[in-house]
Amino acid sequence: MRKPYPADVPDEEWAFVAPYLSLLPEDVSQRMYPLREVFNGMRYILKTGAPWRWMPNDLPPWEIVYQQTQRWLNAGVFENMVHDLRVLLRICEGKEPMPTAAIFDSRTLQSTPESGARAGYDGAKKRKGSKVHLAVDTLGNLLGLYVTPANEQDRAQVSELAEQVQEATGDHIQVAFVDAGYTGQQPAEDAAAEGIALHVVKLDQAKRGFVLLPRRWVVERSFAWTSRFRRLARDYERLPETLKGIYIAAFAILMLQQWLRFPVEIGH
Repeated sequence: MRKPYPADVPDEEWAFVAPYLSLLPEDVSQRMYPLREVFNGMRYILKTGAPWRWMPNDLPPWEIVYQQTQRWLNAGVFENMVHDLRVLLRICEGKEPMPTAAIFDSRTLQSTPESGARAGYDGAKKRKGSKVHLAVDTLGNLLGLYVTPANEQDRAQVSELAEQVQEATGDHIQVAFVDAGYTGQQPAEDAAAEGIALHVVKLDQAKRGFVLLPRRWVVERSFAWTSRFRRLARDYERLPETLKGIYIAAFAILMLQQWLRFPVEIGH
């Protein structure tokens, strides 16, 4: 029996995630390592930010964990998990299962040698890297996510985010709150094409210092939640699809931890 790592999945979390992760029966002949240990290996990489090849010897080999992680990402298991957890969290908070409002924002991640080939330069942040465009509901739960080079404008991604949130909620989103980076006629038209009214929340120029802006602070908090995963401190991935996938996996872990704080029984 190995010594537990802080990133290991607790029993109550594993009871929830196991059905999502079991793409094949547990006893298939080609499975050499317990699926729970493979998931622990993926969580270790996300939480510590370590390279795949630095996987501890008492966890499954890095090749096994990496390949299985890619299978999970390609199968969309974490998207399914996030969708179900969002519904559960909203019900526990006394909300309707499907939200009617969303918040859009972006975050620029510094590039690394692995991601430098697709990186762009963000003039506002004075940083070369990738930009993660995020859409959440009013509780901060993930609705949509999109990755572009950092030189791409936020307003140009409204169409993609609007399409994602409507797909995730069954066309329930009516309004999206954004910052001044989304101003202009084209973003408003792109949102309207998906049945969404874009509402720009601007900073009052008369105020000084830190200001908690209505609605917009929620998405900033969601980005802060993901900073608990050191793998997301920079863009360490060669492919934008992988970066998007591990972001969604991080949200699934965070949302499951939030849901388990409510006095409800684990189930689907």
